[in-house]
Amino acid sequence: MNRRYTAEEFRNVATLLRNIYEDVMLTADVIVGFPGETEEEFEITYKFLKEIRFYKIHVFKYSKRNGTKAQEMPNQISPQVQEERSKKIIELSKIIQEEYNKSYIGKTVKVLFEEKDGDYWKGHTDNYLHVYTKSNEDLENNMIDVLIKDIGNESLYGIASNL
Repeated sequence: MNRRYTAEEFRNVATLLRNIYEDVMLTADVIVGFPGETEEEFEITYKFLKEIRFYKIHVFKYSKRNGTKAQEMPNQISPQVQEERSKKIIELSKIIQEEYNKSYIGKTVKVLFEEKDGDYWKGHTDNYLHVYTKSNEDLENNMIDVLIKDIGNESLYGIASNL
């Protein structure tokens, strides 16, 4: 796809960031089913994604665009194969994200609360994890320590410790 970097260069940058910063979360956008993508190439990509352990992988299935070189390329990938590959990477992303989120249970994190969402206040940590906590107080625009007790759908749930 004419990228100007290699997987090895990306691996080196990810390693460098993780060596410098205590808790780096990396995300990625991945296109599956680009014309000519073989099963072997897909598996290499999958293994790379598994190795790098992106916190979140946004998966897009290749779609033809008028006027692009790719539209005319041979070996277009069937929608069924694109769907299978997409599901496989999305499942990997969910597994890694859940493992990462579970590692926060029992830790106290600083959270900037932004808005009320039902019975919960919603905010983010400095590395952009979504955190929810119950409170009768107005937490909007406050940075508060939260003890993480559980995880949910792509989120952490905790108890605000300094109210």
